[in-house]
Amino acid sequence: MADVEGAEAQTSFEEDSFVHVYDRRKGADPPKKIKLGGLFTFDAFRERIREEFNIPVNTHFIIATTGRIEVNGDNYENEIDGGDTLYLLQHVNQQLPAPTSEKVDYQPHYDTLIKSGLYEYYASEGQNPLPFAFAELIDNALTATSENLGPRCIELRLYLDEANDQNMIAVIDNGKGMSSKQLNNWAIYRLSKFIRKETKGNAHVEQGESQDEPEVRGTRGSVDVGVPRSLNSDISYFGVGGKQATFFIGQSTKMITKAKNSKDVHELTISKDEFERKEKNKQDIYSGYIVNRPAGDEKNLKTSSENLRKIIAEELGKDSFTHVIITDINAEHITYLKNEFQNWTKQLTHTYHYYIHGPQGNQESTPAKPFRPASPFRHIDINVVLFERGKHSKEINLRDIHDDMQTKYIRTAPDSFEFKATVENMGLVEGIIRYHPFLYDRETFPVDLGGGYEYDGLDNGDYISQDRPARGTRSVFECYWNGRLIPYTTIDEFEWCAVPKRLGSIPVECYNRISGVLWTNDKFQVSTNKLTFMDLANRLMEKNTIFQKVVLGQVKIGLQAHRAKIEKQFTDWLRECHEAYDKQIKFSGYRESISRLELTNKRLQSPWAIFNSIEWDGKVFKQGQVVRTIRTNPAVYGSIRRFLLYGHHDGDVYATGGEMELQQEPQCLYDEVKIIPLIKLDRNATDRIIKKYIEDEEGRLPEKLVVKWPEGNAVTNGEKRPAGKTIGAIQVDIMNRRGETISRLPGTQHATKKLLVELKIISHSHSGDEVIVSHISQHSKWAYWFKKMENVKNLGAHTVHLQAVLNESGQIRHGNKLLPSVKIKFTVTEGQPKKFSIGLLDPPFRVGVPFTIPLELHDEFGHGAKPIAGLKPEIEASGLTLHYEEVQAKGNQLLIRNITAEGDVGSHQGKNYNLQVTLPGFDEPSQSLKIRLQPGPAHSIRVPLFDDDQVSVVNGKSLEIDVEVLDKGGNVAAQPKLHVVCKFSGASGLPTYKGDCSNTGKATLTGNAINVKNIKKAQKVNASVELVGFASVKSVEKAISVIPNTEPRYWDVYFNNKEGKQEKLLPQQNVAWTAGDHITGLVFVLFDEAQRQLEVKPDVADKIMVSWNPKNNREKLLQRKLPDIKVPNNVSDNKECVVRLADGYGLEFDFTVKPEAGEPNHIKCTCQGIKRVRLGESLESDITVSVTDKYGNVINKLPHGALSDLEVTGVGLNTKLLQKKVVKDTGFVLRNIRFDDVTIGTQELCVKYLEFTDYLKVHIMAGPPSKLEYVNIDPAQPVSVLNGGQFEDDIVLQLHDNSGHPTSEGNARITVVKDHNLQLPSMALHAKADNAGKVNFGKPIISAPKGIYKLAFKAIVGKLTFTSTPLTVQVQPDPSKPVKVHVTYSKSRSYTAGDVLPDFDVYVEAEDGSTIMKLPFKNVLMRLWEGSDSVIKPPSSAFSFVPDNKKTRDDTPGHFYFRQRRIPEKASPHNIVFQVSGDNQQVLYSNIVHINIQAGPPHQLVAENVPGTPTVSNTQKSHSRSLIKTLKLQLKDKFSNPTGLNVNGKVIARLMGENNKEEVPKLVGQKATAEFSMSKGSVTVQNLVIQENTPGKDGGEYILRIEVNSQQLKGIKIDPYIQPFLFYNDAKKHYRMAQLTRERDTLMNTITTYKGLFETTKQLIAEMKISLDEAVQNCRGIISELRKLGLYPNQLQTVSQVTALIASCQESRRDFVMQPRRQCSIPRYSTNDHDILGKVCHLAEVTDDDVARVLSWHMASDMDCVITKTTDKAKEVHKICAGRQQVLSIDSIYLRNLPAADKPLPHIKVQIRGYRPPGNPVFARNLLHFTADKQSCQLVFSQLLGDTIVVDTLDDANSYRQTIVKYCACPTLLTRNGERIRSSGKFGGTQNSALPLERMQGRVFGAPLPENYYKAGNKIELLENLVIAIQKREEADQDLKDQLAQEKTPEMQEKVRECQESQEQLDLIERKLGMGLTGNSMPSRPPRNSLNNNNEPPPKRGRTTVRSVSPALSSSSTTSSPGTGRGTRRSQQSPSPSPSRQSKRRKP
Repeated sequence: MADVEGAEAQTSFEEDSFVHVYDRRKGADPPKKIKLGGLFTFDAFRERIREEFNIPVNTHFIIATTGRIEVNGDNYENEIDGGDTLYLLQHVNQQLPAPTSEKVDYQPHYDTLIKSGLYEYYASEGQNPLPFAFAELIDNALTATSENLGPRCIELRLYLDEANDQNMIAVIDNGKGMSSKQLNNWAIYRLSKFIRKETKGNAHVEQGESQDEPEVRGTRGSVDVGVPRSLNSDISYFGVGGKQATFFIGQSTKMITKAKNSKDVHELTISKDEFERKEKNKQDIYSGYIVNRPAGDEKNLKTSSENLRKIIAEELGKDSFTHVIITDINAEHITYLKNEFQNWTKQLTHTYHYYIHGPQGNQESTPAKPFRPASPFRHIDINVVLFERGKHSKEINLRDIHDDMQTKYIRTAPDSFEFKATVENMGLVEGIIRYHPFLYDRETFPVDLGGGYEYDGLDNGDYISQDRPARGTRSVFECYWNGRLIPYTTIDEFEWCAVPKRLGSIPVECYNRISGVLWTNDKFQVSTNKLTFMDLANRLMEKNTIFQKVVLGQVKIGLQAHRAKIEKQFTDWLRECHEAYDKQIKFSGYRESISRLELTNKRLQSPWAIFNSIEWDGKVFKQGQVVRTIRTNPAVYGSIRRFLLYGHHDGDVYATGGEMELQQEPQCLYDEVKIIPLIKLDRNATDRIIKKYIEDEEGRLPEKLVVKWPEGNAVTNGEKRPAGKTIGAIQVDIMNRRGETISRLPGTQHATKKLLVELKIISHSHSGDEVIVSHISQHSKWAYWFKKMENVKNLGAHTVHLQAVLNESGQIRHGNKLLPSVKIKFTVTEGQPKKFSIGLLDPPFRVGVPFTIPLELHDEFGHGAKPIAGLKPEIEASGLTLHYEEVQAKGNQLLIRNITAEGDVGSHQGKNYNLQVTLPGFDEPSQSLKIRLQPGPAHSIRVPLFDDDQVSVVNGKSLEIDVEVLDKGGNVAAQPKLHVVCKFSGASGLPTYKGDCSNTGKATLTGNAINVKNIKKAQKVNASVELVGFASVKSVEKAISVIPNTEPRYWDVYFNNKEGKQEKLLPQQNVAWTAGDHITGLVFVLFDEAQRQLEVKPDVADKIMVSWNPKNNREKLLQRKLPDIKVPNNVSDNKECVVRLADGYGLEFDFTVKPEAGEPNHIKCTCQGIKRVRLGESLESDITVSVTDKYGNVINKLPHGALSDLEVTGVGLNTKLLQKKVVKDTGFVLRNIRFDDVTIGTQELCVKYLEFTDYLKVHIMAGPPSKLEYVNIDPAQPVSVLNGGQFEDDIVLQLHDNSGHPTSEGNARITVVKDHNLQLPSMALHAKADNAGKVNFGKPIISAPKGIYKLAFKAIVGKLTFTSTPLTVQVQPDPSKPVKVHVTYSKSRSYTAGDVLPDFDVYVEAEDGSTIMKLPFKNVLMRLWEGSDSVIKPPSSAFSFVPDNKKTRDDTPGHFYFRQRRIPEKASPHNIVFQVSGDNQQVLYSNIVHINIQAGPPHQLVAENVPGTPTVSNTQKSHSRSLIKTLKLQLKDKFSNPTGLNVNGKVIARLMGENNKEEVPKLVGQKATAEFSMSKGSVTVQNLVIQENTPGKDGGEYILRIEVNSQQLKGIKIDPYIQPFLFYNDAKKHYRMAQLTRERDTLMNTITTYKGLFETTKQLIAEMKISLDEAVQNCRGIISELRKLGLYPNQLQTVSQVTALIASCQESRRDFVMQPRRQCSIPRYSTNDHDILGKVCHLAEVTDDDVARVLSWHMASDMDCVITKTTDKAKEVHKICAGRQQVLSIDSIYLRNLPAADKPLPHIKVQIRGYRPPGNPVFARNLLHFTADKQSCQLVFSQLLGDTIVVDTLDDANSYRQTIVKYCACPTLLTRNGERIRSSGKFGGTQNSALPLERMQGRVFGAPLPENYYKAGNKIELLENLVIAIQKREEADQDLKDQLAQEKTPEMQEKVRECQESQEQLDLIERKLGMGLTGNSMPSRPPRNSLNNNNEPPPKRGRTTVRSVSPALSSSSTTSSPGTGRGTRRSQQSPSPSPSRQSKRRKP
């Protein structure tokens, strides 16, 4: 190295004269300079090398360049230049033992100057450009890896170590690397790829470049059109970016690279310090050395960077690579790289988004593709790793960044609009516009407030505008060049996608919800740093730029592309997006769903969801709110009744569109409901405006009534009027709010509605209202008028009611508003009083008790009248003294109040008296009445007992006291509620005596005994007698003496307590005692009430009773002893103990004995609730553990620490969660009882306390649902379904718990989760699980494009959700569904009328792209019709042809051929289309084939209009001599098609007779011929006249013969035109004969038409007979086949008989299917792909059970192997099943080793003479019945079974083997009883013995269907064919009968008669003519024309063509015959055939 570096000072001349040579055969010597002067040949150069390096002559070595190109005589001159570096090596691939250095120059290119002003590097535009510098280096890496076949790995590593100042950035790729020369070129600044040249002819090409690239970028070819989005990786261009980027990032760059297949690594270092050093030393700045070294060799490394050493160590094992190492990183970049790691990596992702994620971008993952693809787009992986000292490294793959802006744009856009822009003389621009909808309450347009790198320099948030939401002020389009972002160029919008000047139905904000991307190729210039486009925007805005919509990769419109078209397409797309995706209006308050039958479009009638309110732009509109519409004429004001939204909805929803139902306001004017789209809702209308409008409208309605009284007698409101006073007259006016008088309702719609006024006077009473006056008045000139009314006499409230009403109907309401009315209320009152009567009195009447007499007063009408002042009544009665206090007026009454009477009434029953009342001055002044006077109220009390001086009573005895009640007069008073009470006082507890004197006034008082407590001596008490409730009656009192009693009064009881001491019992005391024990020592003591102890006497002892012992011991009682008490055994049985002294004493003593639990004896466990618990859950109820004594009493109080003695165990019991607790008065309580991992069922809990144990059974149920499993489907196996088909089995799911046990959850909801493109039209997407936890979704029908989809089911149980394992649904196209008709034919030929069409090869493509093989011939037709239209569907008149039924050897199966079909005879455009009818009535048509049929070669000369037969005479009159005035002739082919347009020449007209001897007339001028010029095949013959007095036979027959004479037709025979004519000498005869000739022509035309009709009918009948005969023969043939199957002909005569037999056979076949047979239990591999045959176990069936058992066991490992036809399909299955499924492809089987199908058994092959093998040996493969493709299955089982043989027994197998091995190898032998002898001879043991059939769990070959099943199927097929044959036979027979009947109809007979009559007339005319015209000149029976209008005559039915006769073809006989030039005049009225038959002819 030192020697080389020292040589830098030498001149370039010296350098160019030498080469540097390293001897690297073994050592590491420095290079030597070898002078090139004089070395003109390789041999001389090699000899010089030998001399310099002292290499012996016989030593082998080679000379190689640093690029490892061996230098020899062929390339010496090209490979070696001055200054090069060379190696001496042992061989070209030798590893370098030491590094080398190569001198390089990298002088900048002159473009540095000429292009330096194009753009400033890294104009940052306010952003940090560091990511764009990284992008330049990644561009180079992308180009370098573009040819990689495998992964393209690009890694950006950042080593940041600020402390040691060892920051380094490395860009690493695995591209093709660079040679040393290419590395030198990289270093040259401005050396772009277009001007870069290699100095050697075979040098390597630069990374990513092609040797064929032009040097000028403006003329480069277009990018490969197959590369989407221009993702061609061709982005390393200018020779600028890499250098600029590295020195922008740091100060030093080391390039390390290794080219593919190279052994050496090349290093080049460029640094700022090196440049400055060279400049300082005045050395060549732009020169350096490339170090060449082995991979991984770091010997030459001068730095101490461990990171760089690691990178060099990674070189080992790499085939090629490039490492860009940047050091001395600029300090300002370090902080940015660390702190903004997320942002600048996001920017890189945005820049290379479509390289990373592919042409479609980073789309949202779906259930079908939950993860990103295993391989990225074109294998590109870009990783960024940040190594920061002392911290964990950060690593991110750019594909894992999902928040870059392009990802946001793609994922938030539900739809896109793709287009292409073609720029004149430029490249193609691809574009896409994405729509970001408004969802619910926000815009979804992505906003990035973190990066700030793509908004054209705007500050964060500046682009957000309130006037322009969503995108704001940002541009629409970002621009990509060759697939990478050009960050500083954006395009605002194009004219066609901008907001239009005239807005339509699309809201303006929709135009701001779009984003877009433009992709260009390299025909558009960008700046050298790839930051901006140079002219893209200007070129796209040019008028010549053509925009075209792209759909599925194809341009939408044709050649006439223009902007108006794409503008409409864009507008339509934007409208659809707005309607489909914007959820701008929130519909709330869902009510119900309805159907709207008033809509004409039935599809839109249902369903419509009804809502109460909506929210739109922050405004809420609710039901009942009044709104206004816009864009309606006029504007509608109305109140909202409801909101309607189309579709299935059941709650709040966001949507666009919708309608509102309005009740038009004001309702009184517009009683109408309208439904208006929501788009017409005026959201800006204020309530004030709406309210004002409605008020103005309502102001025109009737508002009030104005009432006037023109004649007085007015009635005022609230007036009181005397009865009979006059009312009225009344005048009324109706006025509106504006003060206008009206008599009709306003508005044109109400013009006929008059207003009337109704008058009512209503009387109000307690019984209700009554109308006493009612009138209706119409409007007149005096307004509304009512006459006066009199004699209103009824008293009470009245109302005068005036009401406006509508018309005569009397309606008082218009709309929802009442019409105006007036009510006047008044009252009618009474007159002066004139009469009176006595009102009702209130008895009884008592002495001294005041009472009142009411007097009723009346006026003269009998109405009640009010009293007047001054009335003084008078009252009197005999025997009584009466007086009253006052007189009171009350209403219509006069009350005489407080009348009192005094006198003797005798007894308490009273006495009667008469009273008289008088009112002076009345008409009847006196009235009398009778009353009964009873005794008065109580006044005093009398007690006779109290009259004694002293009263006494014994304590405990009662008293009897008599009492009387007297009134004021001393009479005994008897009245209600006379209750007398005697109260005792002076001691406590004294009784009260009561008595009732109500009836007689007397009573005796008595009651309980008087008992004074604690009395020791006589004691005084006071007695007081009172009258209850009569305070005015004075009580009577008396003192009474009470004497003490000597009877027993109380006692004391004693017992021995637990300590044995005597204890006194207290009354009602609770005595606690141990249960089951006795209470002893009970004694008692008696006392009287003076507390004196009494002796127990026998009479007293006999009266003592105890409750606990029925038998008393008298002796012990006399000793005052009581019996012992036995305590109850149960603590709940309290014992009530009573000691009683009976027989009147009433003395008792009671106490209660309460048992207590004894010592613990056992325990008892109880569960207070349900003993069922789910697995994994806690038992809801607590378990109580009670400790009891020997009697079962619970011990309430347990000793301290008892909880530690309690143990609980059980299988699966979770003891960690178990809670134990001591509960007072209960024992123990167990909680959180939970079982885990235990068998479902009953489990026992074992509870142990001390030495006592108890068990409790708990029922364990399945746990809560947490899994959703399939019942009958294996999710690991993909389900293959045809598109449009359905699953084979129902999808049944079961809820399971965590342990896999089936569980139930009635409220579980199951929802379908599927891929977006997977449609399930027949399947409910939601279902509820049943009580068993199951849900059945049935057999769904699948509709989806071909592909693999995921179908899963999500269970929702409360707040818990979980999803089942997704099913892999492989949707295959239906191989039996036709989708396209393909037609191939020769298109390079012309079509001539009458010729043969080219052969058509037709086949039908199925949905899977295959050819449909089994398609009936009758379903394929060729349709041919005349026309030039492009309508594919042929008309009904088109001819139909069936395919050829004869196949040739070369015919392709499944193809249909139409050969040798005749071209129609008419020259005109025709259309051919091929139609295919499917089983579902679907008809497919091929593309239309247009053929332009040309006329054939000229064949005849024909007149355009055939004249009649001329008749001429040789008279002087020229018109009589005129043979032809004007006759146009045309050359035509043999089918009468005009032709010869290229023919010119002449025609010669010649008159001729019948023979040459006859005298022939002459033409004018005595000429025999006349010539006329022909041009373009046409000639007009004019003014052909015979010569006057020309000779000729009178009445003779002549012809005019016109022949063609043309050089172009030389050698071609052209039939001349022949015109017959008659010649006469007499003029009169000439005239007569001319008339006869015309009649003759007419008759001939008529006869020809009729004859054609009859001939057509005859041919039709013949064809019908043939068809009938064929149908009969077909039926006989099928019946003959059925006879062989056991059916008799008499059962097969009618369709109904055959149909019944078909049903019977189908039932039998179903029975055969339902019969039990052996089935294989291995799940099928569901697929409809014809390349996947299925699993081995399903490809074959075995009849014999023993053979099936042993074969299934023998092939156990292969039974579930899936067989495919191709390896690709096997890989696909392997991938779908994630490697779990074994597969075998048929194309991988080596066929040569497979045994032949007819291979003989070994003993037959070796020809053992006389040997008869035992055990019936047979090849195992011959015992299989194949269920799929037989040929494929034979290959598979030949591969799997080989020559395996089956014999009967093991002995037979051994015997057979012993014989065979003497001659050849013996294959494996299987026995029918389950033994095996391997091919090696081993047998015995469990390995060679088959399992029993029942233990194989159904993993066996299935049994085939019985033979009778297939026989029944054969019968069904024949019977179905017979039904069709019988139907055809009956149809043909009926058609023939109808046609024969048609022949006998009167119409047809009339035609026959007319034809005969015409023939007779013709014969008569010909006789009159007497000319003897023959058929040679004038045929009397012209030949019949073709029936198909010059087309090919249809052949007979049932052959090769289906007839389709058009009615127009029936009259073709009216034209001239094409076979002759002669013609006759057309008939004006030609008969036509009857259409009856035509209507019955079958059409295709």
